[in-house]
Amino acid sequence: MLKVIAAAIATLVALSLLLLPGVAKIPASRSNENPMPVENHSDAETKRDETTAAATSSPAPSSTQLPQQQQQQQSPLKLPLVNPKIVVSKSARQLSLYADGRVVRTYKIVLGANPVDDKLKQGDRATPEGDFYVCVKNARSNFYLSLGLSYPNIEDAERGLRDKLITRKERDAIVGAIKNRRCPPWDTALGGEIFIHGGGTEDDWTWGCAALANPDIKELFDAVPIGTRVRIKG
Repeated sequence: MLKVIAAAIATLVALSLLLLPGVAKIPASRSNENPMPVENHSDAETKRDETTAAATSSPAPSSTQLPQQQQQQQSPLKLPLVNPKIVVSKSARQLSLYADGRVVRTYKIVLGANPVDDKLKQGDRATPEGDFYVCVKNARSNFYLSLGLSYPNIEDAERGLRDKLITRKERDAIVGAIKNRRCPPWDTALGGEIFIHGGGTEDDWTWGCAALANPDIKELFDAVPIGTRVRIKG
């Protein structure tokens, strides 16, 4: 009888120990360990774009790696530039910066997946040809820094109306913006958002923009004001 009572008491003691805090229990803090993150899709898009730019961007070469001609160009530009102008040669993959009628810098560029044709419409990944101007400067570009160009211009608008790509109202909006030296509408069937930006010069990877190495776009961005003339030729 005494053995039965002793066994019962031992069982009750063991059960009471199990119920004490912190004994044979999973710690409360572990229930929230490594919670499942909630993905923000807009942030994911930004990170994807920034990752793409970083992957295609080339680091600034050291002075010992630069060709002699390029080393000679590394003396600082004398700012502000007198009558600055940008000329882009698509076939040469080269951007020339002029000041007071002479070339003060040349930069290597790359273009889009359709680097030969003139841009005609949204999504053709071609780089437009003609005369434009810098209508906006973006210091928070996904591709480091960027200069927005005034494409479509008046000639593009007239062509788009003639080919029934845009309406008369859209044509008039483009013409009005160009005459007032603003950025034209970029949401028509002619396309838009053509920039000179960073991101690297490994190959033709843009959607019709001209891409430079990041150190080069930094120098160019700092050197040219809004309104700078830009000529793009084939």
